[in-house]
Amino acid sequence: MASLCPLFAFFLLVCISSPSISQKVTLSLYYETLCPYCADFIVNHLVKVFDGGLTSIVDLRMIPWGNAFIQSDGTFVCQHGPNECFLNAIEACAITIYPDVERHFSFIYCMESLALQNRLNEWVNCFETARFGKEPIDCYTSGYGNVLEQKFAAETAQLNPPHRFVPWVLVNNQPIQEDFKNFVSYVCNAYQGTQVPETCKSLPTESNSFQKEIPTSPVCSANKTGNFISSSRAINKSPVINP
Repeated sequence: MASLCPLFAFFLLVCISSPSISQKVTLSLYYETLCPYCADFIVNHLVKVFDGGLTSIVDLRMIPWGNAFIQSDGTFVCQHGPNECFLNAIEACAITIYPDVERHFSFIYCMESLALQNRLNEWVNCFETARFGKEPIDCYTSGYGNVLEQKFAAETAQLNPPHRFVPWVLVNNQPIQEDFKNFVSYVCNAYQGTQVPETCKSLPTESNSFQKEIPTSPVCSANKTGNFISSSRAINKSPVINP
């Protein structure tokens, strides 16, 4: 029995020293791959989740569906055309196949960086950047990517209140509306654990989002009547991925 004491002490130390899953703050991003404002948020703002220890208290979820919808015949219609439907599915596959958040975020970050630079014809290079195999391509060509997208479509449709635009950010299932770029403050305010990361400690006391005017940021509206495009220059959907 005495030999079990060191083992028990080790597990007790682990439980005390690291935030439990229940203590983590859920940060959810509903987005679409070719919305420039989603790309800007991911590349220039959401990436901060990996700074100052913030990732230790965050359960980051990324849901690539956005303002798309499913027609009566089952086909997908995406706000920025067929390329977006394809890339949404590719990113959905990457998220599912590589569940480690740092791994799939590195891929998504690369893709969205290229979108911002109007270099999406180079999207295949992101497989090498993220050290991925060709599994996300196989996922898409097998049809499973569309299955994942149907799942994300259903989740997006169940948002309450419904999303009005993307990027649409939730902290512990509560939308932060137009103040999405200030997500770090919301995450720090929502955290109930004792292992406070440096990022939260360094926030000024006046950073509480509810005490200041929220700046207006451009977004991609969820209005389906007049802001969808029907076509764009096709990207290569069957690239050769080196093993």
